[in-house]
Amino acid sequence: MKKHALLIPAACIALFSASCGNSDTGKDKTATQDSVVALKPVALATVTPSPDFPGAALSIASVKAEKVGKDSAKVSFAFDVKNYELKMQTSDNGTKMCNNSDKGQHIHFILDDGAYKALYEPKNEVTLPNDGKDHYLMAFLSRSYHESIKAKGAAVVYHFKIDEKGNLKKLDDPKTPMLFYSRPKGDYMGKDVTNVLLDFYVWNCSLAADGYKVKAEISNEAIPAQQLTTTIDKWEPHFIQNLGLGKCKVSLSLIDKDGKAAEGPMTAASREFNLSAGEVSPAAPKADTTNK
Repeated sequence: MKKHALLIPAACIALFSASCGNSDTGKDKTATQDSVVALKPVALATVTPSPDFPGAALSIASVKAEKVGKDSAKVSFAFDVKNYELKMQTSDNGTKMCNNSDKGQHIHFILDDGAYKALYEPKNEVTLPNDGKDHYLMAFLSRSYHESIKAKGAAVVYHFKIDEKGNLKKLDDPKTPMLFYSRPKGDYMGKDVTNVLLDFYVWNCSLAADGYKVKAEISNEAIPAQQLTTTIDKWEPHFIQNLGLGKCKVSLSLIDKDGKAAEGPMTAASREFNLSAGEVSPAAPKADTTNK
């Protein structure tokens, strides 16, 4: 597995407790100190090549809005999927060594800067306020282990708004470069913390050493030394490794060839997620079942 050359310095080795940075509950601190372990530097590793799906295509069949209540509307999306089988396990899921959905292949449905929803049927409904604000939907085909299909025709962006009467109005297709965050997301437990998929979708641009890039900031709240800031100039998935356990965060932003933030909507996003050695305790944030 090829590692990125740009890592935090090897000297930046962290010590952390088995409690992953939780506040002292009055127990003997000596016990905590005895349970520390050394962590390797955070790294990005290139994901082994995944199966291609020639001709796989996703498109929007229909979008409808229905006013519900006084100030909101229910928006229903229907998709057409061609040359791709939802609910099927991607053939290499057993050797990928990362989190995999037991429900199989699916669609990632990302509205604005929100977390994606996994669709195992080609449809979805959302309720939105009648406020006339612009909305951007990104939907793309996903392998069972949540890696996006990065091929022409395998994704769609839909720009729309809901007016004060609850009517849907389709707006012009966006022309500016865009970035949509996908993974990591939710809770990772046990063996799934070893390789945490970092994946995103770019639109209206290509990544290149002399062009647009994605700036990635990766950190562990409980272990400040465990962090990595790097730029990605190839549109491909990566595994985050050696991040440690606890609450973690990834921030992604699209930058131009001069290192300046790209202009336009949907160019940056952040997400927090949890890495745990076992089942999440009742006091911890509730698990995000879309990881499964």
